[in-house]
Amino acid sequence: MTSQLQELIASQPNSDSLLARVLQLLTEKSISDDDLIYFTHLLLAETPAIRGRYRLQIESKELRGLIPSLKQLPHRPRGAKNAPADWQFKFIDLFAGSGGMRLGMQGAGGKCVFSSEIDNFARATYFRNFGEVPFGDIKAVDPDDIPQHDVLVGGFPCQPFSIAGLQRGLKDERGGLFFEIESILETHEPKAFLLENVGGLRSRRSIATLNMMVEKVRGIGYHCPQPRILNARYFGVPQNRPRVFIVGFRSKAAETRFEYPRGRNAEVPVRSILSGEPVDSRYYLSEQLLSTLRAHKLRHGKRGNGFGLQILDIDSVANTIVVGGMGHERNLIRDPRLTQTRKDAKRLRERNSEGIRRMTPHEWAGLQGYPSDFNFPVSDTQAYKQLGNSVAVPLIKCLGKQIIRALSRS
Repeated sequence: MTSQLQELIASQPNSDSLLARVLQLLTEKSISDDDLIYFTHLLLAETPAIRGRYRLQIESKELRGLIPSLKQLPHRPRGAKNAPADWQFKFIDLFAGSGGMRLGMQGAGGKCVFSSEIDNFARATYFRNFGEVPFGDIKAVDPDDIPQHDVLVGGFPCQPFSIAGLQRGLKDERGGLFFEIESILETHEPKAFLLENVGGLRSRRSIATLNMMVEKVRGIGYHCPQPRILNARYFGVPQNRPRVFIVGFRSKAAETRFEYPRGRNAEVPVRSILSGEPVDSRYYLSEQLLSTLRAHKLRHGKRGNGFGLQILDIDSVANTIVVGGMGHERNLIRDPRLTQTRKDAKRLRERNSEGIRRMTPHEWAGLQGYPSDFNFPVSDTQAYKQLGNSVAVPLIKCLGKQIIRALSRS
């Protein structure tokens, strides 16, 4: 039986005859997830040593038999831009999600040589856009399978440090994944690293954890400027998204030269990323749900809390998009347009009279600065989850450029 990951990937269109044959083998021969991961990473491997290592890990004889054809197969990303031909540095993409960090670092002139992500739906999205299946649980990855790289990037799990996650920090299993990052840094000694997490990591309850992280990487030879909160709203996306960034360098000179990027003064409005065409009725709230959300907001208001639904001023910026209902409730818009092509008459009847709707996944992608041709071959629920967990691509691009500028003069 093929796995959930294989079923997701095998269902995706592919114009490359060799990769199409691989997808056919997935359904016919039940190739393992590991074989698929090693094969797609082999497509991008540069050195004979790492190509040979990946080949030895592939158990399927059918897959190994296709490897000699790789020289005739140029890597063609699906929908997103690949690394520039004149790339300046190599990086690895940990806790990769749908690929937001990768897009930003590629935009800064980087080439990704390794990726890791545990969620199968996110891995399917990653494959659809970059042509490789990320390795799974980073705790199970052999360090020798990670190629040498110049920069390590990772948006390690935010939940342990968020208010919603009750700020359990490194005591949470997900928060403990920071130690996996530390281990890779110690093993491969890349020239620099870039880590991202929620602003709550600098809160009074979590600042000791943040300071401990900085001391840990300093203890293995890295020089770190003070971590800083940067807000995506000042870097070309219409979303209020403050995040903590931790940067480190092997070279003291590079750390001294590094400067966090400064955002633009003029903000981009929500209006700029909204669909130019009417959207499907399923994105509109029913009258009953809208009433329930308003009652919920009123109850919180009486307790002095600012929780609950918010209808955006589309000439301003959106609230932070997050996983779960709050990410939608605080980012509603009023849009009287409605496509009439849907045959779901019941939903059309129940639609609220004010034209209030959720933003679509494509619009959320715009809030994160994803390119318009980026494809999410998953359900809306999974696409929202991936985007809520992602990063603002233009901000990562600016940070990447600043890191490389500091390294190039060291």
